[in-house]
Amino acid sequence: MGERRGRTPGRWRSAGRALFRVVTVWAVSTLTLLVLAALLPDFQLQSADGDSVTRTALTAAWGAGAFALLGALVWPLIVRALLLVPALLLGLLVFFLNGSLLLVALWLIPDGRGAAAPETAVVVAAVMSAVASATSTALAVRDDEAYRRRLYRLTDRKRPRIVREGGAEPVPGIVFLQLDGVGHRVLCDAVADGRMPTVADWLAGSHTLAPWRTDWSSQTGASQLGILHGSNEDVPAFRWYEKDTGRLMVSNRPASAVELQRRAVARTGDGGLLTFDGASRGNLFSGGADQLALVLSMAARRGRRNRSRAGYFAYFSDPANAVRTAGSFVAEACREILQSVRARLRRVSPRVSRGGLYPFVRAFATVVERDVVVAAVMGDMLAGRTAVYADLVAYDEVAHHSGPQGPDTDQVLARLDRAIALIAKVAEHAPRPYRIVLLSDHGQSPGETFESAYGLTLRDLVRAGCGLPVPRRVRRSRRRHSRPESGGGSEARDAARDALRSALHRPLDTADEEGEEGAEAAAVAAARAPEPVVLASGNLGLVSFPGVPHRMTREEIDRLHPALLPTLARHPGIGFLLVASEEHGSVVLARDGVEVPVAELADGAAEGPLAGFGPGAAAAVRRTDGFPHVADIMVNSMYDPATGTVHAFEEQIGSHGGLGGEQGRPFLLWPRELAAPPDDLVGAEQVHQVLRGWLRESEGPQVPLEISPSKSGAEELLPVDGPVVRDKNG
Repeated sequence: MGERRGRTPGRWRSAGRALFRVVTVWAVSTLTLLVLAALLPDFQLQSADGDSVTRTALTAAWGAGAFALLGALVWPLIVRALLLVPALLLGLLVFFLNGSLLLVALWLIPDGRGAAAPETAVVVAAVMSAVASATSTALAVRDDEAYRRRLYRLTDRKRPRIVREGGAEPVPGIVFLQLDGVGHRVLCDAVADGRMPTVADWLAGSHTLAPWRTDWSSQTGASQLGILHGSNEDVPAFRWYEKDTGRLMVSNRPASAVELQRRAVARTGDGGLLTFDGASRGNLFSGGADQLALVLSMAARRGRRNRSRAGYFAYFSDPANAVRTAGSFVAEACREILQSVRARLRRVSPRVSRGGLYPFVRAFATVVERDVVVAAVMGDMLAGRTAVYADLVAYDEVAHHSGPQGPDTDQVLARLDRAIALIAKVAEHAPRPYRIVLLSDHGQSPGETFESAYGLTLRDLVRAGCGLPVPRRVRRSRRRHSRPESGGGSEARDAARDALRSALHRPLDTADEEGEEGAEAAAVAAARAPEPVVLASGNLGLVSFPGVPHRMTREEIDRLHPALLPTLARHPGIGFLLVASEEHGSVVLARDGVEVPVAELADGAAEGPLAGFGPGAAAAVRRTDGFPHVADIMVNSMYDPATGTVHAFEEQIGSHGGLGGEQGRPFLLWPRELAAPPDDLVGAEQVHQVLRGWLRESEGPQVPLEISPSKSGAEELLPVDGPVVRDKNG
């Protein structure tokens, strides 16, 4: 009885504080309505004949209360009904919907004293939501218990209880935050320049930073598959053609992602890194987690529980979140337009097109996706989940179009640091301690695009080498590069001109040696063969001949298209080629007639076709050469070690996907109480083993959370579908 009496005063104090916060927020909202009514001519809270100050204040209080009640009861239902609306449109609809709720609230005021023009209602509703949210947060911050309850409400979580035998303290959970595309050097520079103070504080005290090396395919599809599922075998690039199935695989397509995940699980016999009480947020693959949101490999599933946008529900169900994110979305789109115009006016070089829908794509990646994923991670920590892996794609998307380093990406890194700080702050209120690990899946290498540098695409060059028709612009490019030029790049331009001239003038360079009859036979065979499939993954190109069921050898390619391999190998924009050989197994070809069997490649060699590409290049090429679906010709662009630049075969001035520069040096940052990884960490599969080891360090006699939702009721199993953010391309 004494214990019960002791708890009663505490309950009354808690209820009293809650009532005080409700009354305070209501009063501030009422005052906000009065101020807006005085400032906006199309918004009024009085009758036509005018009212006393007291009557007007009561009208404002009524309107504020009705708007708050509608926001709490009706808004979540509206958001749930709009889950099938594309995410970009949902963000733009937020202002309209919130304004509509305000009009309804004004309609509920007695005697019709509230009225507003529709466009004015949108403004008033946005200000009201922002002010109410700010006031509620300010009051809650002073009360730790109230702050925790607010966090649980905003993340759509109930307060959990973690139970362990004997009443022992719960073991720490781990949150893995992937900063997509942030290379080791970029992170170090951002810390040194003060753009990421949270990460700087961690490095000064609690965390350790180290780089790791990617596989040849330095892109999210290969890296994240290896990290989450322990195997990225037979993933030669971001996109590739499979001859046995006739299928074009693209890592950021739902159907391809689910197939890649299926293959990895079948190969390893394990569900993934997150199979025990895990959550996967914003990733290409699930990692075996039960709790999923915005996971691409699950988007191909259909059914009532897999409506494509349900991952957004928990976040957008709060109107303040919705208004804040929608406002930031519009601001980010405008910021991108201004930055693009400024780059054009200043004639910044290199530069790619940033028009069309790209400002909205960027805004989605840097605002909507970030806010939703961060909110989901906060909810996972408040629910006490054991392992969480989340991908923040903002930097990667911007760096593709603005370059890996510069004012555009500096702003993105600063905002990512604030998101990390918020997650760390929420961890203090979680029911278990958390260790936060930061990592990236690859870096980015700068450089002018291949097309911008040489006036033609890789596909154009391949077609020219095969004797196939090429666009007129390619022939104009030939004439343009034939003009005398001065400067340090004249030799490279001359080499590009000679390679293209040879391919366009006489595709069959060996005709004089073999005789006209042999040349005519080869020409007939080439004309009948299906056109090659040419694909780009950053600065890695893949050429496949669909008419041949097996991987073609160098000898077969030379017989069919005698000019192709010489045209590619001696082009200054290309670093080296990998092609099978009947005589040597497989060979690497480069300029000046360099030809080295793959078996004889040496890592770190000062000479040879891979010289300058860094340690591990030979091993990465050998591994890819053994993949069943390696292309007939693998093409890696040139790499300049002095400047760190490459030539992307896509429209990207910050690229990744092949060998060369910072794209192959991501980072891993971990709490010092965890065991240190190997000094030379190579490949995503080895990173997976390190992360698994850290999870095992936290293992103990664990019991699942008492409030863990059943699979049948978990709305978070509904991932994103439809158009995919372009930051994964390459």
